[in-house]
Amino acid sequence: MEEIMPISQTGREKLKEELSTLEDEAVDLRKRVAEAREQGDLKENSEYIYGRENLGFVQGRMGEIRAKLNRSEVVDCTKAPCDRAAFGTVVTVRNLDTEKEMVFQLLGSYDSDLKRNAISIVSPVGKALLDCTVGDKLSVTVPRGELRLEVVEITKSEFK
Repeated sequence: MEEIMPISQTGREKLKEELSTLEDEAVDLRKRVAEAREQGDLKENSEYIYGRENLGFVQGRMGEIRAKLNRSEVVDCTKAPCDRAAFGTVVTVRNLDTEKEMVFQLLGSYDSDLKRNAISIVSPVGKALLDCTVGDKLSVTVPRGELRLEVVEITKSEFK
């Protein structure tokens, strides 16, 4: 049985928006494939072949998104308690080797996005930060080696 993954409301809406866009694209692709099929010889009909491949990709991604939506539970990140690092909290850490501060929002793997500093709670850093409190020091093995961190601050998220 698949494990239920927490997801933010924002992440869920983003997945639904992508699904809606893909559904519209699939309708258009089906229409173009049907038109290409009517042109005859399917073995040498590049429009038909390309259309079928594209449709398969789009349908696969739609199935992937539906599965994610079915295996997720929305958690309101604005209501996460800030006494410990948990799903939805924003955690500021200091790299003990470089003294550089980094800010991460702990989210599920369905809405992690490094461009927004949102990391998954199942990633090495996310997993290590879970349940930490301000002042905790931790060491995490990442692809580049050992990362030594100190939790500086834990705050609420600004988005659901």
